[in-house]
Amino acid sequence: MIRHIVLFRFEAEAPTAAREALIAAFRALPAQIPDVREFEDGPNLSPEGLGHGYEHGFVMGFADAAARDAYLVHPAHQVFVARTRGVVAQALVFDIAGAEAAGEAA
Repeated sequence: MIRHIVLFRFEAEAPTAAREALIAAFRALPAQIPDVREFEDGPNLSPEGLGHGYEHGFVMGFADAAARDAYLVHPAHQVFVARTRGVVAQALVFDIAGAEAAGEAA
């Protein structure tokens, strides 16, 4: 399993409605892209003060790297990425292999 982690730091001037619409569009991707097996999202709730300005996070699960790669080039994902312009100041993307995938690689 590949976990695809995406964090958003929004543009300071991006209206709340634009932020919410973008989050809703991200939440709609799993229904459009069959390779997405799992999906979770939410605002940063950490009390540690180490969020570096990232306000909202998403975690997606894919069966393997090939499924993740198919998602990245999927037309629905590409349309979504284009929508982030002007709303997201910076995105951080970090992929990890689940324990079962890490065991397979050993």
